[in-house]
Amino acid sequence: MAVMTFREAVAQVLREEMRRDPRVFLLGEDIVDYGGTYGVTRGFAEEFGEKRVKDTPIAESVIIGAAVGAAMGGLRPVAELMNINFAMQAMDQIVNSAAKVRYMFGGQAAAPVVIRTAGGSGVQLAATHSQNFEVYFAHMPGLRVAIPATPRDAKGLLTTCMRGEDPALFVEHAALYGTRGEVPEGEFMIPLGQAEVKREGKDLTLISYSRMLLLVMEAASRLAKEGIEAEVVDLRSLRPLDVAAIVASVRKTNRALMVEEDWHSFGVGAEVAARIQEEAFDDLDAPVLRVAVEEVPLPYAKNLEKLAIPNVDRIIAGAKRVLGR
Repeated sequence: MAVMTFREAVAQVLREEMRRDPRVFLLGEDIVDYGGTYGVTRGFAEEFGEKRVKDTPIAESVIIGAAVGAAMGGLRPVAELMNINFAMQAMDQIVNSAAKVRYMFGGQAAAPVVIRTAGGSGVQLAATHSQNFEVYFAHMPGLRVAIPATPRDAKGLLTTCMRGEDPALFVEHAALYGTRGEVPEGEFMIPLGQAEVKREGKDLTLISYSRMLLLVMEAASRLAKEGIEAEVVDLRSLRPLDVAAIVASVRKTNRALMVEEDWHSFGVGAEVAARIQEEAFDDLDAPVLRVAVEEVPLPYAKNLEKLAIPNVDRIIAGAKRVLGR
């Protein structure tokens, strides 16, 4: 396997799919000269030309609206939004157009658009640029939501999204672009709705996704030094959600802690906790607990932002609380 960064894994998929399928094209703000905000598409315009790599105005509704129309017309657009917070400007196009086209046309038309966007907090982007809105889109039938934590999963999930017939939101955490990991060479796909056990354990299940997975893995390593063997489940996609994998792990460990980078109230963890109690209530030896972002707009000040976001110590404390310690 090759070792590469998260950024390189995403760029590799885009490049490979554009070479494979002439219908694929990219559109977004500053993706031609700058390669997008995080440099993923740097050099693409020189390789593929202006017809397939298109700069857009600062108008998210236009970006997604144009992508949906192109997809309905038979093309395979990949629309880049600089930040998931800007998706608020295109909510109608995403949830009332892209997500519903196949249903409302009785399958006669579809909008297989992939929306790439950066999300996540912890990089001092302040209250309106640090929010984690993936749960908004996971709420919507007709839309796929993938949110990888590793370069390997980024490659496998993005390839699946780009070859699918459904619209997909592909969320890349801004703090993960420089992280490195092994990535399979050649064609590699991971089905959406297939969580992965990243670490085997028997004492409790730690469930997470995106950047929080890295903190959870560190917490699990530290817990192991104290004789606590935590199983770690990476959701990888939120819609579809792999409830079967979650339940299987909880039935094995009898305890669960959800760690997420959205707010505690009405978040992904609330859905996970509800599914566990619906399908594995008799297997639980303790209530399902959650570690999440504090119920405040994210501060710009680095010290305050750090206090608001889950950290390894909070995860360990939550795990021990689930265990009654």
